[in-house]
Amino acid sequence: MEDPENETEPDLLANISCNSLVDMEHYLHYSLAPSVIIILVLSYLERRLRRWSIEGKLNKCYGRCGVVIPFDFVSMFSNRWSFGFAFGATADKLMFLFEGDFTPEDMPRWAKVFWVLLIAIEVGVSSYPFFACLSTNYQKTGAILGFLYTVSWIIVMLIDVVQCPHGDFSLLQEYENVIIFWPSILCQFFLLGQFLYILLKSLNICGGQAILNEETTFLESHQILHVQQLLKKPPLQLPEKSWIRRKLYESDPSFRFPSRMISTAVVVLICLYKFIMFEIIFYKIASQSLWGLERWLEETVADDIAELAPLQEFLHVAGGVWIATTVTSTLTCITYVFHILACYRKHMKRLRVGKKHFLLSDVDRISHSLSVVALARYSSWQIAYTLWGYFIMHLVQWVAVMIFMYVVILPMVHGQWMELIDKWGMTILTFILIMVIKKLQLLMARFFLQPKISPEDKQQPLALNNRKAFQNFTYFLFFYTVVVGLVSCLMRLLRSMVVGSWLIGRIDRPVMPKGYEACDMGFKTWVGMLLMDHYHTNPSLLAFCHILVSKNREKEFHRATSFARTELMGTGCRVSARARTRWLLLYTLLNNPSLVALRKPKPCPQSVDFPVKYSA
Repeated sequence: MEDPENETEPDLLANISCNSLVDMEHYLHYSLAPSVIIILVLSYLERRLRRWSIEGKLNKCYGRCGVVIPFDFVSMFSNRWSFGFAFGATADKLMFLFEGDFTPEDMPRWAKVFWVLLIAIEVGVSSYPFFACLSTNYQKTGAILGFLYTVSWIIVMLIDVVQCPHGDFSLLQEYENVIIFWPSILCQFFLLGQFLYILLKSLNICGGQAILNEETTFLESHQILHVQQLLKKPPLQLPEKSWIRRKLYESDPSFRFPSRMISTAVVVLICLYKFIMFEIIFYKIASQSLWGLERWLEETVADDIAELAPLQEFLHVAGGVWIATTVTSTLTCITYVFHILACYRKHMKRLRVGKKHFLLSDVDRISHSLSVVALARYSSWQIAYTLWGYFIMHLVQWVAVMIFMYVVILPMVHGQWMELIDKWGMTILTFILIMVIKKLQLLMARFFLQPKISPEDKQQPLALNNRKAFQNFTYFLFFYTVVVGLVSCLMRLLRSMVVGSWLIGRIDRPVMPKGYEACDMGFKTWVGMLLMDHYHTNPSLLAFCHILVSKNREKEFHRATSFARTELMGTGCRVSARARTRWLLLYTLLNNPSLVALRKPKPCPQSVDFPVKYSA
């Protein structure tokens, strides 16, 4: 915290607002046009399985104009970091939605809901090309379009940051825009390199043609490894683990986090960083305003400088405590992000072995509709919960440390030891006596239990001994514990408030007591998301389906080849399966003329029209 005696008069509006050639908020609206064009191009290239009757008249659009998938939220395990940085590139747009400065002032309150929804759709359309160009099967086209679109955003962001590196009013004093926007720019450059890599790879492999796998499989390599481990006989003795694997993290080759979890972790960290930077801006505004008030009081109102000493002391202490609690809250939230990933893996492994009731006392109350919605809103809710959790945790820590400073530390600094002992001595002594009596109760309780059955037992059996002494002990303890119970109730309330504020950002843990977890919508979202992932990415189920599909393909192949060999036995000629299918179709239509009207329109103009009537 700066000393007012060693600094000049701060002027928050000393710097004139910086005017950049390109405003990123305006470019967000302008980017809708190229976004829509990219979406239409990728949609035209996408093939559809279902055909419409009107497509017979549009030969060039036959089977095209499919739905583009920007991101697979259910079962995507490949290209995880690319999509993670794609989400990171949209972090500044997410913070733009959190700020809420885009709503007109004269707009009625009921209309603001629809306005926010419209702006959210606009942000989604503007960010759509990042994901669609990464996920499309036509990699050359997607790489070129994604590269050009990413370059446009990088140019706009660099122009804005280079021309106005200190922001509008330089509240961070120097390089405000650079400090806030460098994570998004870094993600943009990563996407640029990824699109360039995809383009070069597609040119080397297929000369610019679309990369389409002839046979797609829904079984990943780590899922195959998981099923193989289930079929193996477990070892008699587990290998010894290192301290890092036992205490911090143990890698598991048979488990891989889906792209959704990696992307959520990346965008949460970037949004948390931006939120902390905005908080520092408001902290500097408040700090400079309070120091300005102190100097004004010193010059105009106060006759004696000593009268302002408490205010100066408060500003110094509050500034130091705010910085310290910012560091602790930031480290705690960063730890939460990685801990949630560890909890996701632990919970998924429990679900795979059939354990569900560790999540909720009545897990069947989570409807399937809620699970579908939970999968869609988990990532956004995790971002919001983390930001609110950081803010509430930071505020509670600051208030608690300020109380501790004024109650304990500052009296010691001022040499008021005797006043501190007279004021809090009896309270501390009472608290110590209560804790000692509680400890004695636990020690005396061993006297009323029967001895251990075996010396290796950790505890005595829960069987009473010396019942008469136990009854007298309970009777006299009744009157004492009534008074202690009042203090215990207040401590229970205090602990609940502290733990609740500490865990508000943990969406994987309920803040409600057992039996009332369903009232916590955040935790219900977590449970619904886990159930959705469990049912759609279970390795055993996917391996079973993979075996069924493979066997069915083998049977169809053998049936077709055996029929062809039977039909053509002795002819000495080879007939392709396509020619054989067309011959059977022709034979069927000639014998059933009424089926001609029920056929789908022919995509080829040179197709032969069969007569309505046929006489043999």
